[in-house]
Amino acid sequence: MTALVIVGAGGFARETAQAVRATGAFELLGHLDDDPALHGTEVDGVPVLGDCDLVHELPGARFVICVGNTRDYAARARLARRLGLPGERYATVVHPTASVSATSALGPGSVLLAHCVLTAAVRVGAHVAVMPHTVLTHDDVVEDFATLAAGVRLGGGVRLGRGAYVASGALVREGTTVGAWSLIGMGSAVLGDVPPGEVWVGSPARRLRAAPAPARAELDSRTAHAQGGPVR
Repeated sequence: MTALVIVGAGGFARETAQAVRATGAFELLGHLDDDPALHGTEVDGVPVLGDCDLVHELPGARFVICVGNTRDYAARARLARRLGLPGERYATVVHPTASVSATSALGPGSVLLAHCVLTAAVRVGAHVAVMPHTVLTHDDVVEDFATLAAGVRLGGGVRLGRGAYVASGALVREGTTVGAWSLIGMGSAVLGDVPPGEVWVGSPARRLRAAPAPARAELDSRTAHAQGGPVR
């Protein structure tokens, strides 16, 4: 049985631990977290082994990074960069109640929680978080580090850019693109394309403001890299 360690010990990490237990496919060794107050304790009966850099002392284990929230949904990307592990060191966790079609594909480090549905030819990148009761329909593309909160519904042919965050209960119209590192608010209805690095809310969704600073930093960093400039 493959040994698995969850990087993070907050809410998403705890949910992932329950999914891991439900699969029966991994030996869950514990959590890693940078909060020293957690080291040596247990979270829902799972030990916190130490800080995140301990990944380099566990050569036989695989990992999933389970950090981030609406204030800093770029945290997974930063942590993955810091750890510097190759893709094959990351596991993909799929809750046994999730429905993933034979024509769909999931990248390394991604997590699908209970009762998610991927209907046909869905492409999910690396380190993507898909929360319970989310539905991805035909030909959707979800890029690396995106987050889909509970109850999200994507119409066919939707594209979520790198690091995009779609909050609970949001609906995204078919053929629509949500730009990299943008955030869609809870219960919003997205009827048209959303530019990168913005927060959109409401029904129909409209721009509210720029994305939080950590997300904008990721967007600016990647843009600079694409243009040959320094990556911060």
